[in-house]
Amino acid sequence: MNVAQIWRYPIKSMGGERLNHAHIGSLGIKGDRVVHVEDGHGHVITARTHHRLLGHHATLDAAGEPMVGGLLWSVPKVRTDVVDIVGPGARLVRDESSDRFDVLPLLVATDGAITAFGHDGRRLRPNLVIGGVEGLAERSWPGQCLHIGDVIIGIQDLRGRCIMTTFDPDSLKQDRQVLTDIVRKFGGTLALNCYVIRGGEIRVGDTVELARHHECETVRA
Repeated sequence: MNVAQIWRYPIKSMGGERLNHAHIGSLGIKGDRVVHVEDGHGHVITARTHHRLLGHHATLDAAGEPMVGGLLWSVPKVRTDVVDIVGPGARLVRDESSDRFDVLPLLVATDGAITAFGHDGRRLRPNLVIGGVEGLAERSWPGQCLHIGDVIIGIQDLRGRCIMTTFDPDSLKQDRQVLTDIVRKFGGTLALNCYVIRGGEIRVGDTVELARHHECETVRA
């Protein structure tokens, strides 16, 4: 198995950027989801309720600052676009705490499961796509861990999927059948909620090895 894709989403619920390499720390890929959108009441807003956020693509500049369509995330134009989507009082907020993740810091998908899914893998918004995986083998992985060089990633469980999977990542056209099929074919879960046991650098093409639960616990201890 190998690292086929690496993705980072500097602004939560916006489109992300595909990377050739990344640093993984205790809170996942450096720079991932470090900014989120809040409405005028201070509630965190995601593409589950405001899917047009997916139409804006975020990257990090050389200084590690999030950019939206080539503009610094804090400039008035970006806020105006967010207000247009969310409503008066909406704003972008920087938050680098562990609270910024819906579940865990890393979402890992596999090429075999994406093929079985039958749609663009970007709909799943993975951080890592592991290549060379047969079929739905990922469904037996929870409780084990992935070794990528010095990096060790623990696998907790399968990710329950939501309405965000129904939106095409390019056109934003909605197809509700996508989520219906996930429920019917995969019990509503697809890809893996993961955490970092040991961080480090990873690159596309790196070899990935699956280790059993007791090996993960030995490293953690």
